[in-house]
Amino acid sequence: MERDVVISVRNLYKSFRLPTERVSGLKQAIFNRLKGIKGYKEQKVLTGINLDIYRNEFIGIVGRNGSGKSTLLKTLAKIYFPEKGTIDINGNLVPFIELGVGFNPELTGRDNIYLNGALLGFSNKEMDAMYDDIVDFAELRPFMDQKLKNYSSGMQVRLAFSIAIRAKGDILLLDEVLAVGDAAFQKKCNNYFEEIKGKQTIILVTHSMENVRKFCTRAILIDNGKVSIDGSPEKVAKAYEKLWN
Repeated sequence: MERDVVISVRNLYKSFRLPTERVSGLKQAIFNRLKGIKGYKEQKVLTGINLDIYRNEFIGIVGRNGSGKSTLLKTLAKIYFPEKGTIDINGNLVPFIELGVGFNPELTGRDNIYLNGALLGFSNKEMDAMYDDIVDFAELRPFMDQKLKNYSSGMQVRLAFSIAIRAKGDILLLDEVLAVGDAAFQKKCNNYFEEIKGKQTIILVTHSMENVRKFCTRAILIDNGKVSIDGSPEKVAKAYEKLWN
């Protein structure tokens, strides 16, 4: 039986321009251009990624720092746009990549839930249906009418993480965020991921081979901007650990 592809990535390239010198003015910039001095170097991060992700897979994406794994996740989330290649997504995608993105410290916790929901493409009616579940998971109900600027950093993490994982999205993107909150909340999150394994498509970028082995149904090793190994969590975890030997 043919499996349902929810994300298809083909020939994906992404690079960044890193300044090599400061230009003091327009005259200097024109002079440099005429002499062929670019003033930057190009860092190639993704160099031809090809990848299919299937419905209800729990995918672990691993690799050394600078390998391109987080750039890939941000490109899937449309935070970055590729120079070349295509990404086809079948479903509603919810990213939890950078804490605080989409939060307004002057708004209440309640208002920030609805603000985040709007940014994710959910209507107020849809957020009404999700609201209690999000608040109960975050364990912050007494604080929902307080401004976010009065929350501790731990409370903000719990709220942001709860919005991401309890919003009714088809695909969840996570960047190294399983160790959020205190020990009790971490245990609660771990139990949640055990429960939804095989029931929702999740893509996790992580350095923790323990989490790869524990949660993932498939894993991918990214090296030098390309897919190096695509296989079982154990196979990929062992290959990753060999990189450090």
